[in-house]
This record gives sequence, structure tokens and C-alpha cells, in this order.
Amino acid sequence: MHAYRQDFIRFAVNQKVLRFGEFQTKAGRLSPYFFNSGLFQDGAALRELCQFYAQAILASQVKFDMLFGPAYKGIPLVAGTSMMLSEQGHNVPYCFNRKEAKDHGEGGTTVGASLRGNVLIIDDVISAGTSVRESIDLIKAAGATPCGVVIALDRKERGQGELSAVQEVRRDYGIPVVSIASLDDLLGYLQGHTELASNLSAVQAYRNQYGVSDV
Repeated sequence: MHAYRQDFIRFAVNQKVLRFGEFQTKAGRLSPYFFNSGLFQDGAALRELCQFYAQAILASQVKFDMLFGPAYKGIPLVAGTSMMLSEQGHNVPYCFNRKEAKDHGEGGTTVGASLRGNVLIIDDVISAGTSVRESIDLIKAAGATPCGVVIALDRKERGQGELSAVQEVRRDYGIPVVSIASLDDLLGYLQGHTELASNLSAVQAYRNQYGVSDV
């Protein structure tokens, strides 16, 4: 297991982006933890976050020609990740989309480099998978090829069926979904920190009830 996965969980906890308690999910479930990437709110945190994205991308060995970030959360992520990759000798173009097409100036629905070749999508999480599906459609419409998705945390949680949203993306589009860390890494982190031990049984019980198999 890559060390950066545990480092990322520690970072998210310290930034209070990953919190423990009782939180209601969009599916109406009561989750013992909550991850909100919107709480990475300053330059230092964004830089470190995007360093983790770059590490996960390089470790995955996914072959790509450029990066794409879906509006809105994907915009700072794709820009920051491209900078971190360039610092490690991988200078690649990036772009992001507008929510509404611009009908003046340069026009169009995307900002940055033109979509071409193999495009790697950078997002925060996959919940219902709507953002990823819209991104894939946009990339294909431009004549490019979506080659994978990179997210911060994979909750490994069932959607409406037996599969998670991440597994559904893999099944429907045949592309890899890479995460910086997953629920397994979160459980491993809790097991190693006695001050958070009270949360371990609740997270494990939630995983037992709603989790998906890795198969």
C-alpha cells in the first residue's frame, strides 16, 4: 500500500475536511463520517491536496495526454494538479468546463487547452456519478477519449443497487477510477490512532451495512 494514502487521511483529518460524528447523506443514510473537499480553503492546503492527486496519478500509471476538471470543484483541482505534475517533470495541458456556454469572446463551453487525445478527469468524489458522466459526454463530443477518473476519497458504498457509484463508472465506461484513499485506508488510520478509536466501530458497522465488495 502506498504511504501517501495514510498521509492523505491524516491530512484530511487535520484540516477538518474529514470529520466524525453523525451525518445524513444524500441517500438518507446516517454516516459516522463526512468528507467535504470544499473545506480545503487556503493556498497551502490546496497545494498539498494537489500533490496527493499528482502522487495518485503517477502511482496509477494511467496513460493520459491532458487533464480535465468538471465545474465547479474540479476547476481548482485540475489547475493545481497540473502544476504539481509539472514540478515532477510531467507538464501536461488542462482544461475545465463552464456551466453555461459563452456566446462572446472566445466562446465555447470549455476554458484552457482544447480537448484531445486521452483525457484524465480530476474530481473530488463520485456520489451519484452525474458529474463524471457529463464530463465523459463532453470529452467524447470533442472527439477526445476519456481514459480515467481520479478522486480524493472512495467511500466504497452501495448506491441504489449493489454497486457503488465508482464501480458503476468502471462498468459503464470501461475506464479506471483512481482514488487518493478509500474507506479501507480510513479504517486503517482509525485502527492506528487510539484517540479516534471510538469512531472505529461505527465506521466498521457502516461499512458492513452499506459497503461494496472489491471484486
